[in-house]
Amino acid sequence: MSEKILLIVGTGPGISLNTARKFGKKGFKVAMISRNMESLQKYENELKYDGITAKGFPGDVSSVESLKTAIDSVIKTYGKIDVLLYNAASGRPGKPTTLSIDQLVDDFKISVAGALTSVKEVIPHMVNGTILLTGGGLALHPYSDYSSLAIGKAGIRNLAYSLHQELSSKGIYVGTLTIKGFVQEGTYFSAENIANAFYSMYENRAETEIIFEEK
Repeated sequence: MSEKILLIVGTGPGISLNTARKFGKKGFKVAMISRNMESLQKYENELKYDGITAKGFPGDVSSVESLKTAIDSVIKTYGKIDVLLYNAASGRPGKPTTLSIDQLVDDFKISVAGALTSVKEVIPHMVNGTILLTGGGLALHPYSDYSSLAIGKAGIRNLAYSLHQELSSKGIYVGTLTIKGFVQEGTYFSAENIANAFYSMYENRAETEIIFEEK
C-alpha cells in the first residue's frame, strides 16, 4: 500500500497541528505550508516526537505565486497529494463601515482565494482525493464586529459547495467543517475534537458540510 500524503495550507498550532497528528497516526506523511519557517521546524519536531513524518514548506497564502511555489515543492517531494486541508483565514476586527476596501480584499485573499489557488494546484495530482476546508459559524450567523472574517467564512462555505458540484464526478470529495464556536482546549471545541471530525469526514466522504456544534 503506497503512502498517503496530507497537505495542510495555513499551518498553525491548533487545528492544523492536531489534524496533522491525527492523520499522521493513521499512517499519513504530512506536508505543511506556512509563512514562518521557524514555526514549521517546531511543528516538524513535535510531530517527529510522535513518530510522524512531517515536512514544512514556506509559503504565503496571500500571494498566488508564493503559494503555487510552495505547493509545487510539495508535489516535487511527494509526487501526489491525497488530502488537502485549507486552514488559513484572516479577518481584522471591525464593523463593515470601518473597513477599507483594501483591508476587506486582503482578508478575502487569505480566507477564500488562497483556498481556490490551493485546490487548483493539487487536483491534477489527486486520485480519489479529499479536500477539507475549515469553516466557521460566522458564515451562518454574521457578527458585525467581525464582518471581514464572517464574509471570508461565508465565501469558503460557498466555495466548498461549488467545488463539490464540480469535482465529485471526478472522484474528489470536498467538505467543509463549519465550526460553531471558539476553538478552546478542554471544551467540546478543542482542536483535537475538530481534528477527529476532519478525519471522520475523510473516512466517510459523504456530506459537503458538517456543522460542528455542541448539542
